[in-house]
This record gives sequence, C-alpha cells and structure tokens, in this order.
Amino acid sequence: MRVTVDREQCVGAGQCVLNAPDVFDQDDDGVVVLLAKEPGDQDRDAVRAAGDLCPSRSVTVHED
Repeated sequence: MRVTVDREQCVGAGQCVLNAPDVFDQDDDGVVVLLAKEPGDQDRDAVRAAGDLCPSRSVTVHED
C-alpha cells in the first residue's frame, strides 16, 4: 500500500487525521500533511477509511 495526497485540492476537513493520525497530519492552515507514504500493516484499514471519507478526494490509496 502506498498513499499520496493532493495538498492543492485539500479542503482541511480533517477526516484523514481523525482516522489515521499516525499517517496524516494537518499544517497550520489545515492542509493535509503526509507522515508515512507507505503505512504499516496496523494502519491499513484506517488509511483506507481516510481515503474513502475525504470529501475533496485529496487522499489516494494505491493498493500495490
């Protein structure tokens, strides 16, 4: 699994951080910051949920 984010598209809803705080954060403007491009096994379900719940589709989960 690999994760990418589109910071330009992000609306700062924070669903990514709420679901997978070990993988995502937000900067001072509320824009998504990716902490781990390749999340560990323990974060996979949370990362999938973050991608599904992102209202701006800024989080993309690549299943390798």
